[in-house]
Amino acid sequence: MNQTSVLPHGGQILVEALKTHGVELAFCVPGESYLAVLDALYDAREQIRLVVCRQEGGASFMAEAYGKLTGKPGICFVTRGPGATNASIGVHTAFQDSSPMILFVGQIGGDVVEREAFQEVDYRRMFGQLTKWVAQIDRVERIPEYLSHAFHVAVSGRPGPVVLALPEDVLAARAEVAPTRPYVRLKAHPGQRDLSDLTTRLRQARHPLVILGGGDWNAQACDDIRRFIEAWNLPTACSFRRQDLLDNRHANYIGEIGIATGAELKKRVRESDLVVAIGPRLGEMTSSGYTLFDVPRLRQSFVHVHPGVEEVGRVYQADLMINAGMAEFAAAAAAAAPPSAQPTWGQWTSVLHAEYLATIAAVKSPGPLNMSEVVTWLRGRLPAGSIITNGAGNFSGWVQRFYQYTGFRTQLGPTNGAMGYGVPAAVAAKLVHPDRVVVCFSGDGDFMMTGQELATAVQYRVQVLFVVVNNGMYGTIRMHQERDFPARVYGTALQNPDFSLLARAYGAFGEVVERTDDFAPAFERAIESGKPAVLELRIDPEAITTRTTLSSIRAQALRTGG
Repeated sequence: MNQTSVLPHGGQILVEALKTHGVELAFCVPGESYLAVLDALYDAREQIRLVVCRQEGGASFMAEAYGKLTGKPGICFVTRGPGATNASIGVHTAFQDSSPMILFVGQIGGDVVEREAFQEVDYRRMFGQLTKWVAQIDRVERIPEYLSHAFHVAVSGRPGPVVLALPEDVLAARAEVAPTRPYVRLKAHPGQRDLSDLTTRLRQARHPLVILGGGDWNAQACDDIRRFIEAWNLPTACSFRRQDLLDNRHANYIGEIGIATGAELKKRVRESDLVVAIGPRLGEMTSSGYTLFDVPRLRQSFVHVHPGVEEVGRVYQADLMINAGMAEFAAAAAAAAPPSAQPTWGQWTSVLHAEYLATIAAVKSPGPLNMSEVVTWLRGRLPAGSIITNGAGNFSGWVQRFYQYTGFRTQLGPTNGAMGYGVPAAVAAKLVHPDRVVVCFSGDGDFMMTGQELATAVQYRVQVLFVVVNNGMYGTIRMHQERDFPARVYGTALQNPDFSLLARAYGAFGEVVERTDDFAPAFERAIESGKPAVLELRIDPEAITTRTTLSSIRAQALRTGG
């Protein structure tokens, strides 16, 4: 027998490397370009569970959500060309959301490169700006080296996505390779001088305010930062779609600083004399289009803590810049000496928390189904630790305003505004945490972008409740259309299927809800079904946001000459 034939092929070498790095779950849409990997995964099926999805965008969203939930790189396999382009939406999400992820893309063989072969793409050029690192493995014996680097890059500093292209001939080649060790998460630690400077600034402040956000968090980090916040009695907000970094029921929580921040909270931010941003980039959403804070220097004293050294000072020049991992900073802050006397801003904190509580009371809404009352009911019904996912659209405003997230990774939403995120993220969440309730909120347009992953939920028997908020339009775009070009509606209307019938066709539970009072019993029936379930909530198109109506937006625009 030829000695070479008994050596492992590239697919087997790659899967062994995945096992070395602790991979237990991977998502894919199969392709002939990486059949050798699928063959190796067959032999590893007891160690690595492979979830087969219905579209590469859904698969990449699931991998990104896995990275958010666990802090470990989400693994996704897709085929070349169209498969890779479909998967790019999850890569972009992972980049802007700072989620660790590794996308493996099947690739053409080296013998036909630069001939525009079938489905040929140079992924180093295609994914360059969307990733922390993108590479192509051109030698079989270097597979362990590339994977080790990929895992380290994905989790270290500011977490993010890595893309590795896998040429067919490399996967088919055989080699003897040396074993590698599991990856190690590398993070910067705050220095003692940093902590001393921070506490000095806190003692000098009269109206401080903390903003939590970004990636790189874990449950222990959230617990440590909570202890720091409590020791100093600091009013604390969370950035856009990062509301789960502090239990929203906590006496120090003051709300979300994001795309729909209320006028009162914006006013309080401007009144503060010290802003301590722990984790967020203070990007466009969190800064209200770079208007909430002066660029490049804030009027307030400003402390910025971030795991990526390239981000600190990028837009805002902080008075104190701390490059540190979230867990490392939170542990150091919690262990730092607490104030010797009760901070002077106790009333400031209490007032801001009371103002937050006033914003989550249900409000009036057009039509027989009031989304604020639905979410308020869920707030009291769902057990602590329930995971809420959503895609992008105005429908998410009701959840983000009226629901109270109870702790780390009870919220999964795309900060990059990717439609279609909620359904795949919910499937991933239930696979990772089968013991927790998972509820997905989608708009009608949002759901249709990845709704086929309902078949994945049924296939893998993950009991997720999918709530589809149906107003017959791309609501966010319609809202902006009425503001900028009032009464000239075009290109935003939708004709939808009966989502309850669609759910039943997939083998899931399905029901339509048209009145507020009908939601609670429909919810209980969905849970009792023991199946993935879809509740289609048909709402009045006038209920375009949590604070106004379409008619009001149009009338205001016409009055001001929009």
